[in-house]
Amino acid sequence: MEPNFYSSLLSRRTLLLALAATSVNARAAPAEQAPRHSSVPGGVARIALGPAPSRPVAQQAQVPLLVVGDSSAWTAVVGIALAAPVGTAAIEVRISDAASRSLHYEVRPKKYREQRLRVAPGQVDLSAQDQARYEREREHQLKVMATFSAPPGGDSLAMAAPVGGPRSSSFGLRRVFNGQSRNPHSGMDIAAASGTPVLAPLAATVIDTGDYFFNGATVWLDHGGGLLSLYCHLSETSVRVGDVLRAGDRLGAVGATGRATGPHLHWGVMLNRTMVDPALFLA
Repeated sequence: MEPNFYSSLLSRRTLLLALAATSVNARAAPAEQAPRHSSVPGGVARIALGPAPSRPVAQQAQVPLLVVGDSSAWTAVVGIALAAPVGTAAIEVRISDAASRSLHYEVRPKKYREQRLRVAPGQVDLSAQDQARYEREREHQLKVMATFSAPPGGDSLAMAAPVGGPRSSSFGLRRVFNGQSRNPHSGMDIAAASGTPVLAPLAATVIDTGDYFFNGATVWLDHGGGLLSLYCHLSETSVRVGDVLRAGDRLGAVGATGRATGPHLHWGVMLNRTMVDPALFLA
């Protein structure tokens, strides 16, 4: 019995020490604000702007940037394009009537995977009619992407996944359709059964709905300050332009419309007109 007694005592002591260490680590490392800082192509840079009595105005290449926080500490939240070069980048910041100043940050390299897919030939090599349709839709989408409304309050933009399920394709994946290389995947694909409800991950206003050649039935949401989100391949939409949604409100259902190999949700997140990794926003 004695060896078992000491073994039990040691086991309990080890468990208590482990729990204590976990507790200390939890206090030492508070939850990181969303979106998480990831200064890579396709990522998000959080740039501290310091205190100021009013919200600073920030821009990059004349595109307005999202600024969050309060008078004690402001932060510019900058989307980095997948095609952005590695190295030093800069934003312009102006506080009140003071002259603008440049703030620099570093873009680090990141390597994304590759995926090969087979789809209907007409969805790779477009007919003249389909190409014209795509170009019309693209022109309209560019206007939607330029939306910039009042920034949201607070400094955390944590989102819940709009639908449950495994990721069938991750952001940044370079796709090869029928042997032809295309642009990297600009969103997150989540596999789910057709008809599964799709929910708003964050409070928003509906700014666009439509049925598009590649994206199928689509909804665009505006979360404020140039932060937009996109939901594609839906089987149906349950919102209209102008609707104001709370986090968790239904916006549609999973489907396989447009260019899709099966039922799934394509979820995209855009910052300053740049598609970024949605995973950085997940709580």
